[in-house]
Amino acid sequence: MVETINKPADTYISTRIAAQMLGVSLRTIQLWVESGALQAWKTAGGHRKVSRQSVEEVIKKRQESLRTEKYTTAPSPFHVLLVEDDEGIRQMFKFFFTDWKYPVEFDTADDGFDGLVKLATYKPDLLITDITMPGVNGYDMLKFLEKSPQFKNLDVIIITGLTADKVEEYGPLPRNATLFFKPLSFDQLDAFISSIITKKHREKQVAGSNK
Repeated sequence: MVETINKPADTYISTRIAAQMLGVSLRTIQLWVESGALQAWKTAGGHRKVSRQSVEEVIKKRQESLRTEKYTTAPSPFHVLLVEDDEGIRQMFKFFFTDWKYPVEFDTADDGFDGLVKLATYKPDLLITDITMPGVNGYDMLKFLEKSPQFKNLDVIIITGLTADKVEEYGPLPRNATLFFKPLSFDQLDAFISSIITKKHREKQVAGSNK
């Protein structure tokens, strides 16, 4: 979230310093600001200044996650595959799942072709994909998956910076796909992915009781 107001200089730092403190790229800092993960404001010249406190809170949260055992109701790690050509967004999701409340096995691919290879290799529980990517795009990858029986029940999250009208131009999306528009709200993603894990956990419990 970005505000354009006057702020004390000592409580706000440049995006470059924030990136160095967190060990991520400038692009990742920009995405975190846009998604509300970091608080920031704009100078009169249009430059972003990031709240030092919000950066320190992220660092503290990272440290606490390393010291505490993660709570989970899932019987085994939940496998997520992210197909996204933007490295900054891949880093955002990696950070999100590293610090998450459930154990997650997380893999990435940077285009639809690599995504198809890793889908066949890892058979994830959840696919998160962009639409517009070089080479095989996300929509073409999803159309291929629709023809494959082994992926007919795969949960899919589509993330895109396109407008709703542009998305419609690609054609109908798979019935099991949910669309999220960029900039992403990770609070909404957290709740949605948690509901998928709960659903799959219940399905496994029912399947186990019927044996």
